Amino acid sequence: MGIRGPGGIRADLRGRRERARVWGAANPWAVDVGIALLVQAAMTMPFVVPRAPGLEPATWAAYGLTTLTVLPLVWRRRAPVAVLLAIMAASALYKVAVEGPGQPLPYTGLVIVYTIALLSSPWKRLATAGLMLVAVPVSVWLNTQSVRELTFSLFVFVAAYVFGRLQDARQRAHLIEAERAAARERARIAREMHDILSHAVSLMIVQAEAGPVAVRAAPERAEAAFEAISETGREAMTQLRQMLGLLRDGAEGAGGAAPREPQPDLAALPELLARVRSSGLDVSYTTEGGVRALPTATGAHAYRIVQEALTNVVKHAAARTVEVRLAHADGVLRVTVTDDGRGPQSGPGGHGLVGIRERAAAHGGSATTGPGPGGRGFEVRALLPVPRTAEVGT
Repeated sequence: MGIRGPGGIRADLRGRRERARVWGAANPWAVDVGIALLVQAAMTMPFVVPRAPGLEPATWAAYGLTTLTVLPLVWRRRAPVAVLLAIMAASALYKVAVEGPGQPLPYTGLVIVYTIALLSSPWKRLATAGLMLVAVPVSVWLNTQSVRELTFSLFVFVAAYVFGRLQDARQRAHLIEAERAAARERARIAREMHDILSHAVSLMIVQAEAGPVAVRAAPERAEAAFEAISETGREAMTQLRQMLGLLRDGAEGAGGAAPREPQPDLAALPELLARVRSSGLDVSYTTEGGVRALPTATGAHAYRIVQEALTNVVKHAAARTVEVRLAHADGVLRVTVTDDGRGPQSGPGGHGLVGIRERAAAHGGSATTGPGPGGRGFEVRALLPVPRTAEVGT
């Protein structure tokens, strides 16, 4: 067994904290019972430590009253203000009715003030603050009449309140970040769905429009066109099932669950280009530089960029030829798709070109579009960073 470094230990601790947080969120009652037991253990300490000579021995009645001050903590989330009032009443009874040992800290009060600061509405927090400003000095006056104890008691209650507010702010920040992450994931899925559907439907429309002409002129070409439509539709359905499988709950492999296969990467490019060729386009494919084994994310981004660029050619360019070039350089993959069609169109770009730029930017790269070499046609250029750990293929 290897020795884990500090990074591994920190990751393990973070994982354990996250699991504990999830368990606590799913079992709040058990957490509150555990907190009450810990507070009761702290309240028990003065009863098991020998008392100074001359003081009355601690009695079971006094200990029972300490339990009465702790018991309301079990309901601290459901009715925090009512629990605070119950704790104050039980604590006052303890001070007046019995000669029990004192506590170094007002444990129960600190826990419930923290809870109110964390969970309660502003007016309840304000009422609690006003109540504590009265209750703490009265308690100190009944106990020791010490300015030092008053200062310390006010300090610890203010600290409990501040910790509660800080925890509330932290939870709100986590919620906002979770919502942002969900929005980013929705945007990513929408981009993937657009790429898949736009590409498939565009090719199917081209093939369907060419089919009637081919039936009259060259029946064998019509048969190939219909086969291409069928193959394109099946491929689109496969990719959509993969995408939707990521959204489904439940165990993988359950009845009817979609297979969670990897997204297509550059290894699937030849099949993509073959489908585009079936629409009548003359598609060439070249690679430059040492071919590298790309990380999964890089390959998937490059595939989708080429797919969307080809979809744009099929839908808008009225081109006869298109060239796809991949250049592997040190630390970067350069993707270029050039056609000989009508060139840039006036007006704002469509979702496809915007999606290409967003996809490249999401991977830490960039994408530009414009006229092809010599001002002819249209060209999509994308730069994707590649980790230097990627090994050169044979």
